[in-house]
This record gives sequence, structure tokens and C-alpha cells, in this order.
Amino acid sequence: MTTVRVVTGRGTAPTAMAAYDTALAAADAHDYNLVTVSSVVPADAALTVVDALPDLGSAGDRLTVVQSRASREPGADATGVAGLGWALSADGPGLLYEASGADAETVRAAIRDGLDHAVGLRDWAVADSDVVLETVEPDATDHACAVVLAALGRGEPVA
Repeated sequence: MTTVRVVTGRGTAPTAMAAYDTALAAADAHDYNLVTVSSVVPADAALTVVDALPDLGSAGDRLTVVQSRASREPGADATGVAGLGWALSADGPGLLYEASGADAETVRAAIRDGLDHAVGLRDWAVADSDVVLETVEPDATDHACAVVLAALGRGEPVA
């Protein structure tokens, strides 16, 4: 059985990439090579929300994720909101949907609308659905980043 772990993180740092790395560190996802995939959850998967990723492999391993990311420049006016939602069917597979923006309710609505549309394309009966958001306030001098990741399975060696 595949486990899908949903985790959040946020951080600030001197550069945009460093802020992203700091947000990944807050989620314990910073030591993996993240490979982003589209949003279909395998039929045999169990989904769980966690505070931080457990040990899923060695540093440098490839980790398959669906991710939402909201980045803010130093001195920005708006909050950054990253969000990820899911809809799991009663008979197996499911979907993940990600969005980002500056307003939590707008991001939540975009995720719900996207999931509703995607489920309709598949004609699935939904048994479980939810949304997780992470926010980050802009910083006067540093870049800021919020992430929500769905990590699918375990890390695998790159080579």
C-alpha cells in the first residue's frame, strides 16, 4: 500500500530559493530531490496529514510529490497562501489539486472548484475530501515561502 503524506512548511531567507529550502526544511522535505507529478492518487493509497515527513529514504533520494508553493519578495504587501486538497473515491483512486495566492478563502475555493471539476471528469463517488493551507507573511528584508506537499510513497535512489 502506498502512503500519501500531506505536510506544510514556511520560511524566510535572503533569496527566493533559500526561502523555499527553508520551507521544505520546516516540513522535513529538504534532503530529497523532489519530482513533481500530476495529481492522481493510486487506488491502494492511504492519505494522512503529518506535522513533518518521517524518514522516507536517504539524502538525495528522489521523492515523488504534488506541491503548492507561494513565494513573496521582500517588502511585498500580500500574504502568501499555498494550498492542496484531495478527493478520494469510495472505490480506490483519488485526486490531489493545488493552488496558491494571497487570500486563504480564494485559494480554498480554487482548490474545491478544481477538485469538483476533476472528479466530474471521472464520474467518481467521493468518500473523503479536504483542503490544507499554509500561509506566510511577507518579510521586510527577506524572501518568504509557504509550501504544502503531498509526498507519494518513499524516496528512491536517483541512479
